[in-house]
Amino acid sequence: MKDSDKIKKNDDIDIKKQDIASLPGISLRDVVVFPSMVIPLFVGREKSITALNIAMDSSKEIILIAQKKADQDDPTIDDLYRVGTVARILQLLKLPDGTLKVLVEGTKRVKIKEIRDENCFYVTPEINIENEFNERELDILSRALVSQFEQYIKLNKKIPTEILNTVSNIDDNGKLCYTIAAHIQVKINIKQEILEIGDPKLKSEFILEVLQGEIDVLEVEKQVRSKVKSQMEKSQREYYLNEQMKAIQNELDGSSSSAKDDFVKPEDDIKNASMPREATEKATSELSKLKLMSPMSADWHIH
Repeated sequence: MKDSDKIKKNDDIDIKKQDIASLPGISLRDVVVFPSMVIPLFVGREKSITALNIAMDSSKEIILIAQKKADQDDPTIDDLYRVGTVARILQLLKLPDGTLKVLVEGTKRVKIKEIRDENCFYVTPEINIENEFNERELDILSRALVSQFEQYIKLNKKIPTEILNTVSNIDDNGKLCYTIAAHIQVKINIKQEILEIGDPKLKSEFILEVLQGEIDVLEVEKQVRSKVKSQMEKSQREYYLNEQMKAIQNELDGSSSSAKDDFVKPEDDIKNASMPREATEKATSELSKLKLMSPMSADWHIH
């Protein structure tokens, strides 16, 4: 067996026995925090502030759990998911309005065994069995993830292209999965599902599926935008041409009106000249030709 095909353990969800003590927990409204992710959080709810103060007085570790419904101001235990992320508090700042701004770094994913509500949430994680994986297989999946994420970034202009350089330099599959998941613009329940998948192979495959779905949507949106832009440009061109035609027609109408006035006297002269019938017909014929001639013609002024 080649070294690259050896079965290895996945440290992503390894919870050592000394780590299973309860930790204070915070419920998050509209974000899922992944391991390796550094993010600022604004905390204003009383339970969450209490949990942060307890964490700061002890290990500076806290468990972050997403709410099932973001609009719940006072979620109960049943309103929280059962997989969260242990995070280390890097910085804590109290704002003038009483809320706290805290900078946290996700360290590991945990399944939750128990949540107690005692002025704040106390969360007890489970002892998880490590997942085994094939290193060569994950390497192939990692390359596919980077390639697919590159396509996604090209279509989604909201994501800085510099992120691709960061992702391309990540060797660990778990960190790669979570870094990409943090930047995919999908609903919270999809991100939570990514967090809940413990098997690295299944996690990679699921993220690839999510990326492909988003790429398909973005490509359709791009086609629609292109079609709308083309139609708008066509409409603008038609409007511009119509306005030009109107201006030209107005000029022509003005010239025609002036030209018509020029023919009134010659017509009267022909009628009052008492010429023979043949001479009258000839003069009328020549005058009709003159009416059809452009005022800009060199012969216009030759009478």
